[in-house]
Amino acid sequence: MRRVAVTGAGVVSPLGVTLQEFHESLGAGRSGIRRLPPEVTGPSGVQVGATIDWNPAGLFKEAEIANLDRVAQFALSAAGQAIAESGLLADEGAPRERIGVSWGTGMGGAHTTEASYKQVYGAGEWRVRPLTVVMGMANAAGSNVAVRHGLRGPFGNYCTACSSSAMALGEAMRAIAYGRADAMIAGGAEALLVPGVLVAWQALRTLAPADATNPAASCKPFDKRRGGLVLGEGAAAFVLEEESRARARGAKIYALLTGYGNSCDAVHMSRPDRDGQIRAMKEALAESRLSPQDIGYINAHGTATAVGDVVEAEAINAVFGAAAREVPVSSTKSLHGHLLGGSGALEFAAALLALERGILPPTAFLEQPDPACALRHVAGVAERVEKPRAVMSNSFAFGGSNVVLVAERP
Repeated sequence: MRRVAVTGAGVVSPLGVTLQEFHESLGAGRSGIRRLPPEVTGPSGVQVGATIDWNPAGLFKEAEIANLDRVAQFALSAAGQAIAESGLLADEGAPRERIGVSWGTGMGGAHTTEASYKQVYGAGEWRVRPLTVVMGMANAAGSNVAVRHGLRGPFGNYCTACSSSAMALGEAMRAIAYGRADAMIAGGAEALLVPGVLVAWQALRTLAPADATNPAASCKPFDKRRGGLVLGEGAAAFVLEEESRARARGAKIYALLTGYGNSCDAVHMSRPDRDGQIRAMKEALAESRLSPQDIGYINAHGTATAVGDVVEAEAINAVFGAAAREVPVSSTKSLHGHLLGGSGALEFAAALLALERGILPPTAFLEQPDPACALRHVAGVAERVEKPRAVMSNSFAFGGSNVVLVAERP
């Protein structure tokens, strides 16, 4: 199989709207979680979230802004950053039929859907915007990326809850490895902080209340005081490219994406299963031809739910055995929140910080580690280490979809 290089990366997140800003905030342990204003929460009862102070005016024409849901704006910005940095399309003669898009999202155009419901059921007006369907559909963000850049290769849109964008990266890797494409724009986006979505999540009783003394510290993965997840928004995108092609054109290579594990629990719609997570981690390691001892950092799924954190810790310990005492683990959701379908891509970007710079992003606010989550935590603050050989990123979703990615230094 052909090897796959990461040659570009772009980020729009609560921690910054470029990869550099995102990495700087992670390294400094700056939280993007805050109290949400009433116009965002409505009467949902949700208190905190990880929001972006977003101004699309400098990025899109006025007419474009009106016809792009917030999630598509995030996607176009992140993908544009990644493509520009990679230089992939600098040659106008590049065969666009060999370049595709692989994208992930959980909720699609939630802002558009919310607006249409308000129009119909709130205002009683049974006429909505003509482009409501194409703005709100789940594949709109990825399709806009393809249209914007004229990418006519393979297209895939993945909607598997919290594993969506990690799956998009893994499937893009496979498309290149097996020769279906020479390059893929892969990633994911989410923009779901609207009252209708928030009240639905609140009904599940999985959301964290605001920390009484510091709202920014409301998400505490692996801590005995954890009270649930905090929702966020944003996007991350990557240029994945066949390695020899990337080297031939002198592209910067962030990493090699070498392992992809994908399993289904087939047990329960919302309760995680240890064995399913174990299968995904083992598959990713096997495909990368690495052993647990080769992994120098794990970006955990780590949602800060009572059951989820324990199950993931048990799965990591089962796969890594004695090595689990040595491999550093953190959940960056403590800082940027849970982007649902966008989480896997954003957390892969966080894992690149460890791989490329030797900086391990922390599980912020982890002060009282839960003994049931016995791991080698990167607790509280970032750690600087020798650049690891390889990193792992876990994404585990409602519906029992488990995706694990392994990347290596080039």
